Amino acid sequence: MRGGVLGVSHRAPGITLWRDNGAMPADPNLDAQRGRRVALAGICASAALAAMNIVVGILARSTSVVATGIEFAGDVLASTVVFFGMSVAVKPADANHPYGHGRLETLAAFVVGLVLAAGGAGICWNSLQAVGEAHLPPGPAAIAALLVAILVRGTMSGIKFRVGRRIQSASLVADAWNDAVDIVAAVVALTAVGLAIYDRDRFLAADHYGGFAVGIIVILTGVRVLRDASLELMDTMPGSDMIDRVRATAVTVPGVERVDKVYARKTGFKYHVDLHIEVDPALSVAASHAIAGQVRSRTRAHLGWVADVLVHVEPAWRDESKPVTAAAGQT
Repeated sequence: MRGGVLGVSHRAPGITLWRDNGAMPADPNLDAQRGRRVALAGICASAALAAMNIVVGILARSTSVVATGIEFAGDVLASTVVFFGMSVAVKPADANHPYGHGRLETLAAFVVGLVLAAGGAGICWNSLQAVGEAHLPPGPAAIAALLVAILVRGTMSGIKFRVGRRIQSASLVADAWNDAVDIVAAVVALTAVGLAIYDRDRFLAADHYGGFAVGIIVILTGVRVLRDASLELMDTMPGSDMIDRVRATAVTVPGVERVDKVYARKTGFKYHVDLHIEVDPALSVAASHAIAGQVRSRTRAHLGWVADVLVHVEPAWRDESKPVTAAAGQT
């Protein structure tokens, strides 16, 4: 780093923050309340669908429907994890967690991925247990149960995607992907059941293979969710468009000559940003500090997805004015 650094953050002890009257970002507690309501609705829907599909699948002799019901039962656990993660993620920062508790929300998404992958493997194993046995074909009630599941899952998936992306919730979006794959799985199961009912002699085993296909889809979805959550846990940078918006906002503050570096990492619903700006080296520490405070305040006000900004101030040395430093060891 060239020159001195002036850090401006609400976490730094002994530093008075610059504040302005600009609009503040959306309330994370309100966002979390919306997310928890959606997650709770998902738990209730998954519990009802799980009970219906397992009971109907047993009575209608359909392995695919039972497999779908078991998947829905796993969704109850996944949505419960999401609900818990959101409840804890909004707790305010404290001495031991200066960045807040938002990472628990990302961990919840990771657990959802594990549940999906493990549940899919169990469904695959269970679906092939009686594949060679002779038995009656599935009853028509199996088709009705799957149609209801497709309708309910389609509605819940759309709601979770919309709310999850609006509040930047990784776990709720993961749960939405879970619902979306349930639709695909139910369509696969519906096709398999339809074939088994249509021609028992030729396609009776299709019901079992349909359940196996459901399991494969669930495993692949779990792997995707695990990947996305892992990238967030590793502090992967957001897209270049978001970084460009941070730069564009910072340079609008009078006194900022250039934005040198921008780093960002997601913590729960929002991002924490590290920003390096360059100012006139002739400015006093107090003036530079005021500029940094305005950058922090304006970035948080204009970009609702930014939780906080740590601003580093560097001198904007020009080639002709940059001081010459002695080489190491010279006098």
